[in-house]
Amino acid sequence: MAERTALNESTERGIERRTPARRSVPWRTQGPVLAAIAVGGAAGACARYATALLWPTASGAFPWTTFWVNVSGCAVIGVLMVVITDIGAGHRLVRPFFGTGVLGGFTTFSTYTVDIERLTDTGRATTGLLDLVATALGALAAVWTTAHLTRRVIEWRTS
Repeated sequence: MAERTALNESTERGIERRTPARRSVPWRTQGPVLAAIAVGGAAGACARYATALLWPTASGAFPWTTFWVNVSGCAVIGVLMVVITDIGAGHRLVRPFFGTGVLGGFTTFSTYTVDIERLTDTGRATTGLLDLVATALGALAAVWTTAHLTRRVIEWRTS
């Protein structure tokens, strides 16, 4: 009986190997969430596209439209997440619709990377690097600032 199985060894060491139970998530609970994200995403993407049509970026120029879309979208995300987490959202689909859907569709970090690639491919690497850094810092600053200010307003109104 010198042979021991891996299960016996792990049990002797106090380690129990288990496979996680698979949870079955019914479609009826996830379907509305996916629909809210899809509808919100379509609305956000349409708003972003309209913004690009209203304020087009000249070839080789700094992509200000994409920059401001991302920064303003992140600012709204900062406000929304504080309102949802600190005050509480009334309906379970508010966060998926607005946060993931509308604002996820509106902010355009994929276009941001394409803008950087276009700038560097056309010999404007410095502008591309500036866009890379400015958008990332601007987006982070926007989220932090609006989240902080929103919390301050909530505290002020409740005191």
